[in-house]
Amino acid sequence: MHMTLEILRLRAAVAASLVLLLAPAVLLAAPQVAAKSKLASCRIVSEGAVKFSGRCRFTAERGGSFHIGPARGRGRLYGSILSVSVTIVSRGVAEVRGLTSGGINSRWGRAVRSKRDRACWVGRGFSVCAR
Repeated sequence: MHMTLEILRLRAAVAASLVLLLAPAVLLAAPQVAAKSKLASCRIVSEGAVKFSGRCRFTAERGGSFHIGPARGRGRLYGSILSVSVTIVSRGVAEVRGLTSGGINSRWGRAVRSKRDRACWVGRGFSVCAR
């Protein structure tokens, strides 16, 4: 009985090792689906000042979430900000973050969808619009 239990434990350990060993190969073999992006008109306001207004690269994600970046796909959107992400957390509510050139994913905070302009998300001290 004791030997059978040891054999079962050994088999489980080998199976777990195989999963860990083969997982990267499975991930590499899986087809990569790139999100489609398009040019949009974007406006970002912070503390009452327009920080960005112009063409941007808009990439839609599942459930209405999206991120925006520079129109040319490279460089900065404005200042040290490379891109801005609007992640839907519930109906009409999102979390907004800005990725900086220093690699910091800065949390801007909670935003609600504007009732006046459905292309805009408004938070405490900021707004992000993409059309």
